[in-house]
Amino acid sequence: MNRIAVIDFETTGTSPNLGDRATEVAIVMTEGGRVVDRFQSLMNAGVTIPAFITQLTGITNAMVRAAPPAAQVMREAARFVGDAPMVAHNAGFDRRYWQAELAHCGLPALQPFACTVLLSRRLYPEAPSHKLGQLVDWFGLPRTGKAHRALADAEMATELLGRIRHDLMLRHGVARPDHAFLCALQSCSKAALPKFFARQVAALA
Repeated sequence: MNRIAVIDFETTGTSPNLGDRATEVAIVMTEGGRVVDRFQSLMNAGVTIPAFITQLTGITNAMVRAAPPAAQVMREAARFVGDAPMVAHNAGFDRRYWQAELAHCGLPALQPFACTVLLSRRLYPEAPSHKLGQLVDWFGLPRTGKAHRALADAEMATELLGRIRHDLMLRHGVARPDHAFLCALQSCSKAALPKFFARQVAALA
């Protein structure tokens, strides 16, 4: 299995289209399902963090003022990721910030994203919640660090991705649940899932 980069951003708000910016980024690089490297940094985008965001994340205005410029961090993050496809929990959010922050640097953001929220909804409709922390606890997966900090959340998303790929192989007979397969699965409607998995098994017969 090829490399996959699992990413998480902490930000000043919900959307870069509203002027919100990233305050922290973390990326866990996996290869063959194993963690092989990590990248994490606070970043200074020259914006003020609202008090309620500081209460949620613990990231203060003083912390980001002392951090490297956002452009520097994002260039380093882009070099770290290279052309590896990406995964995030609620990937629509992280993808928007990945694209927006790289655009501030004049860099493209061409990597495809798979979403562990969408994947967990397809595979585990019985889960009491599809929030990251609650899924991690439901599966009894390890937690590291403080929730709502980028590296801790990226680590948890990586653990969840590992569980998803494990179940795809053992429960659904998918020999190679690579990134392209994950993207196809997350786009599949719930009603079409039985036929989707049947085609995968038939292709191996």
